[in-house]
Amino acid sequence: MKRLISFLFMALICTLYIGAQIRGKEISVMVTPDREDWTYKTGETATFTIQVYKAQCLLKGAVIDYEQGEEMYPEVTKNNVTLKDGKLVLKGKLSKPGFYRVKVTAKVNGRNYDGMATVAYSPEKIKPCAEMPSDFDAFWSNSLEEARKTQLEPTMEILPERCTEKVNVYQVSFQNIRWGSRTYGILCVPKAEGKYPALLRVPGAGIRPYYGDVQTAEKGAITLEIGIHGIPVTYTQDYYDKLFKGALYNYWESNSDDRDAFYYKRVFVGAVRAVDFICSLPQFNGKQLGVSGSSQGGMLSFVTAALDSRVTFYAVVHPAMCDHTASLKKQPCGWPHYFYGKKADEKKVAVSRYYDGVNFVRKIKVPGWFSFGYNDDVVAPTSMFAAYNTVSAPKEFKPYLQTGHYWYQEQYDEWNEWMWKQMGL
Repeated sequence: MKRLISFLFMALICTLYIGAQIRGKEISVMVTPDREDWTYKTGETATFTIQVYKAQCLLKGAVIDYEQGEEMYPEVTKNNVTLKDGKLVLKGKLSKPGFYRVKVTAKVNGRNYDGMATVAYSPEKIKPCAEMPSDFDAFWSNSLEEARKTQLEPTMEILPERCTEKVNVYQVSFQNIRWGSRTYGILCVPKAEGKYPALLRVPGAGIRPYYGDVQTAEKGAITLEIGIHGIPVTYTQDYYDKLFKGALYNYWESNSDDRDAFYYKRVFVGAVRAVDFICSLPQFNGKQLGVSGSSQGGMLSFVTAALDSRVTFYAVVHPAMCDHTASLKKQPCGWPHYFYGKKADEKKVAVSRYYDGVNFVRKIKVPGWFSFGYNDDVVAPTSMFAAYNTVSAPKEFKPYLQTGHYWYQEQYDEWNEWMWKQMGL
């Protein structure tokens, strides 16, 4: 047994050692705008300098492909361009509010390396294309009223291996939109007796296990991190991968031509019922209750803050699912790009309006914090500004210009610190 344990320990160390050696790339593709804030007024010309570096030294003679133009709609594409003096200068501009992108692929030693820069043109003037259905409020009010006829009937399973000196960690579940349909999540509750603020964390797209926000709970808050697919959240990633490639493949498009059967109806209602669950906990102080997420989770944060008056703040990073129909007017739209490059299906267009982040943010009355990068090629920054500019309640925007559909450590820290401040932590 001792030899087996020793072998397993050494195998783990070797795995960590090998994994720790792969970090970054030797080749860097730099696309640099001529303004530090990456921001221009409509009609102004932006200048981009393209350079390729190897081991931090300029690589002369590199061969690149590039495209440039409004994000999602490049107007110039060129291949096999040689950087004779080690750089290439491009110019471009937009005559309307939006984002202009230069995207580069360098081909070095048989491998491709990407770089881009996306600059803003009068982003504060970006307006959404989304139309508000006349019965939007009634639809969601009736949906929640009908769902709440089903009792939560919560379950709580303590996870001893995840508990800390200060926090108890549970896998929980509660009924959602109908009997037998359940939402699962990880609940973290401070062990010390008392009343605490609460934070609901809602997920980005995909299927994965969850571990809960122990860090915030240790600072003195109840935290609940939920999944959206009605299955326990403590299985292995391999299990979820099989579902993602099988039964839940492209779940975001399931029944998108029927507003009552659409996959996201259960998901949106489930996020609000998670607030019902939090408010049922005896440890909740009944005061500060926030919701936060990124990408799909940004959208779910909008939904929860808009539909439940008990939410007192929200914080989002690169929120998805905004301005779905923009692409029908050849403007950049948010993920999942329902109509991008497609003919309009009138049923799907009509349904999408009930599930558009722009229409939810119109309803939000509590403070919000936004952060995203201009190089996001999953969720168009145009669509995110369309939502941000629509918000009439107090709001803050913290750009991290170079980021794509990910975040920097500094950005993550700022995100958490803002939420902790809202809860008095």
